Amino acid sequence: MGTFDFKGYTIHYELDGNLDHPILVLLNGIMMSSRSWDMFVDAFTPHVRLLRVDLLDQGQSSRMNTPYSQALQVDMLQSLMNHLKFERVHVAAISYGGSVALQWAARRDGRIDRLILFNAVAKTSPWLKAIGHGWNAVARTRDAEAYYHITIPFIYSPDFYTRNLAWMEARKEKLLPLFGHAPFLDAMIRLTDSAESHDVEHELPKIEAKTLVVASEHDYLTPVFEQVHISRLIPGAQLIVFDDCGHASMYEKPDLFVSSILGFILDRKQSYPLP
Repeated sequence: MGTFDFKGYTIHYELDGNLDHPILVLLNGIMMSSRSWDMFVDAFTPHVRLLRVDLLDQGQSSRMNTPYSQALQVDMLQSLMNHLKFERVHVAAISYGGSVALQWAARRDGRIDRLILFNAVAKTSPWLKAIGHGWNAVARTRDAEAYYHITIPFIYSPDFYTRNLAWMEARKEKLLPLFGHAPFLDAMIRLTDSAESHDVEHELPKIEAKTLVVASEHDYLTPVFEQVHISRLIPGAQLIVFDDCGHASMYEKPDLFVSSILGFILDRKQSYPLP
């Protein structure tokens, strides 16, 4: 566990694993924090040094007091890399974190070796903006249950939600106090607004990191065509689709989530010519 100062704001991070291992940076979805990855630490740390970061307005990092764009999150991550003296890293990111990762990679920061994007978009479409406006309108009512129902069910595939109803109900009980907490909701409004200007569509052909793009068959927030689009624009990018899976792919398909990341970053062979 560590903290560092970024422009007067405190950034919280968790760093686990062997100093000699390659570094994997995990970037959160919009409602997540560094603690959201706890279940994966034991799977990753035998192979990589794992860096989990609470972005601004997330987890134990500082809450903001003014509007901002995701470019500020990228500035923070680059400052964190300097603070930790990391010269080469792999980055795996989901959803909101995927937008931040794409903007980071589009700056052609030579520190990013391999990039793994889960449920990401090249730009925030008018349709996705409308969803965000709906989230924020409900957040301003401070109605915890209404905010839960407009956000959480759509993160999962209908099949997963139905088969894991007891888990979903238990999760709801844990989330409702948070969803009724005004500072959390205000942070969510700022985070959601910060994604509105995300658009690196024309920058993707410049990305130099070797890239894996992961989509989910039943993702109703960032549908498969969005990841197909990214994979066609980033030179040499590879695409895989998780069957029977929704937006929260790390929870619905945890084994595939881990194996996709580790397989992609630990395989150092550049090509496999046919025999």
